[in-house]
Amino acid sequence: VPMGVLTCMKYLMFIFNVLVFAGGICLSGMGVWVAVDPAGFQDIVATRAVLSAGAWLLLAVGIALSLLGFLGCCGALRRSRPLLLM
Repeated sequence: VPMGVLTCMKYLMFIFNVLVFAGGICLSGMGVWVAVDPAGFQDIVATRAVLSAGAWLLLAVGIALSLLGFLGCCGALRRSRPLLLM
């Protein structure tokens, strides 16, 4: 495989993982926002229990995606197979 192709794939993987990381940060921010200020979302969601569970779910998924994206970025830049497989 030519070296240019490997370099291109490395940077494409890095960009994809940065997007995953940014999405995770956005989901975490939305989860914190809903958990802290649920009054703005009570018009959308009828029951409080669903709103609270949804906020914690958004927060957990956002943190998991952020961690996954960060490890993927590190793995892509260092060409570390274990980090990419994680």
